[in-house]
Amino acid sequence: MPRFSSPYLSSFQELLMQQASSVYTDTKPHYELLDGLRGVAALVVIWFHIFEGFATSPFDQGVNHGYLAVDFFFILSGFVVAYAYDDRWKRTLSLGNFFKRRLIRLHPMVILGVILGVFTYSLQGSERWDHTVVPFTSVLLAMLLNLFLIPIVPGSNLDVRGNNEMFPLNGPHWSLFFEYIGNILYALVIRHLSTLCLGILVFLAGCGICTFAIGNYSGFGHLGVGWSMIDNNLWGGFLRMLFAFSAGLLMSRLFTPWKSIRGAFWVCSLAIIALLCVPYVGSQDAPWVNGIYDSICVIFLFPLIVWVAASGKAIHPVSVKVCRFLGDISFPIYAIHYPFAYLFYAWLWKSEEKVPFSEAWPYALLLFFGSIILTWIVLKFYDLPVRKWLSQRFLSHNKFK
Repeated sequence: MPRFSSPYLSSFQELLMQQASSVYTDTKPHYELLDGLRGVAALVVIWFHIFEGFATSPFDQGVNHGYLAVDFFFILSGFVVAYAYDDRWKRTLSLGNFFKRRLIRLHPMVILGVILGVFTYSLQGSERWDHTVVPFTSVLLAMLLNLFLIPIVPGSNLDVRGNNEMFPLNGPHWSLFFEYIGNILYALVIRHLSTLCLGILVFLAGCGICTFAIGNYSGFGHLGVGWSMIDNNLWGGFLRMLFAFSAGLLMSRLFTPWKSIRGAFWVCSLAIIALLCVPYVGSQDAPWVNGIYDSICVIFLFPLIVWVAASGKAIHPVSVKVCRFLGDISFPIYAIHYPFAYLFYAWLWKSEEKVPFSEAWPYALLLFFGSIILTWIVLKFYDLPVRKWLSQRFLSHNKFK
């Protein structure tokens, strides 16, 4: 797809250079391949959520390992946050300014995602999956908590969908909850650690990840946890973030480019898609096998892909445009697509006989491409303008402090 030609983008060039997750600083090289890979993983997540509607369990779901995209996001986030900010703390950056920048980068889309969640929930009739109608006051209170990324207790009146989600109006916001925790830990603690101590932290967290996955603490031999407060979800999600985010921070400190691979973006994209689409490994009687697969992906293969991509560079004009486009839409599409997936699920399950994929595929394509189009509109007319205004309001007079 062509790069945006909107005048918004040129006017936002300085703003985007200040943001860690999509464009870095004007004095450092720009890892456009990482932007593109983040977008590729975000698109795979949409298909993972689409096929959730047809699965009977985690064992038979299409795009089976799509949940691991979150671990990939955490590694990327740690890498680019450290790259953008590590060398600026002693010279120019304060805690307050760091947190302002991260909030400006992330929270406008959090807010819009919650609003869309309320809108689509209302279209469904404001009822739980068991068709219990939820009072309007409960929806409003759930919205208020979701806006501030405050988790909702499972089974409470505010669990408006009855699915035990921490953020029932927009389920994937659980990963942003942990992203915020990761940023707080980085600013207050981890950035002060020596490289050796950071390496020890990554090693211990990696051991925790292996123990959780192979020991079947999820109940399904996978790392698809963190979205709820039931069972081992909460501490499993924290482990996922702690390892992946810290591993990204460590990689940024140690990074030296390897020899660039020809077509690195396309090679890495295919690798990510393949790893996330692998069917369930092992069986219900041997879930530890899938736990090994998840551990290998998160601890070894994803960091390797990030390293290879960071060592490469998009040279062909098509690759450059694709990476820029995918990088631009990656976070917004992740933040806003799921409310419409809820509508898709409600349609699939409207009767006792679930609609088969052979009949539902046109609507699945509508959800996928509709999310891309809506994201482009949201990016152009909401996300970028709002971030520009917030940066001018809260950062312009204190730009490097």
